[in-house]
Amino acid sequence: MGYKTILVHCDADPKVAHRLAIAVELAERHQAHLVGVHIQEPFEAPAMFNGTSVMGNFYAVFEETTKANLAAAKAAFAKAVKGVEITTEWRSEEGYVDSRLAVHARYADLMVLGQADPDTPSFTPLDLPETMALSTGRPILVVPYVGAPAEPAKTVMLCWNASRESARAASDALPLLRAASNVIVLCVDAHSSTYGHGAEPGADAAAWLARQGVTVTVQRDVAADADVGSVILSRAADHDVDLIVMGLYGHSRLREMVLGGASRTLLGSMTVPILVSH
Repeated sequence: MGYKTILVHCDADPKVAHRLAIAVELAERHQAHLVGVHIQEPFEAPAMFNGTSVMGNFYAVFEETTKANLAAAKAAFAKAVKGVEITTEWRSEEGYVDSRLAVHARYADLMVLGQADPDTPSFTPLDLPETMALSTGRPILVVPYVGAPAEPAKTVMLCWNASRESARAASDALPLLRAASNVIVLCVDAHSSTYGHGAEPGADAAAWLARQGVTVTVQRDVAADADVGSVILSRAADHDVDLIVMGLYGHSRLREMVLGGASRTLLGSMTVPILVSH
């Protein structure tokens, strides 16, 4: 069973084509319905101005910019899906992107987002992937802003710490894990326990995956003086990994995000796509 409804966030990011190419490839491979969604943030008056004429100028610039952003996003989506043999749909609406996009995502099997480029001004919140993973109940595929090949991942790394979040991520990623040539179950700083990893860390996860038709190997590592996220990125580079799968630990309250250290490191320094799930 694969993903049958895939949602891709379409903003005016010049690099939106990277995530669109991957979303289209996934939709074609799974014969899924592809939905492109653009959310226009509402106008918020700058706190330092209260003059009517000045405010009108700000609003005029804002309105012109948002219209241009919508046109650019819609054109990018249309270009990406041109000639493909899948069903597609375009949606656009006004509202706060982190709340409105979450509603659309709950009716999809997978959401594709782009990693924010901190050096590129954007209306899109920098923490959107984390917010979506923690608020939607759906897996989120995050594409690095530097881009990634739009082809099936051959080598996938599953970050396994025997938690609820890693189990959820592994289950959500099964269509991608089954398609991979090799899945590496990476256990960092794992300890044997009857309440977690078992007698041999990673073995139970590998056995479960093997019964799902996944070709799997186990690697155990220690973080030592490095943080776990850095170890994951290093091992991903060592094995030429095409995709990282991990459970996202954290919570969101009043739009304040608290994430585990590994999650924060990976989402900030990712070099390959990451599928996160909560």
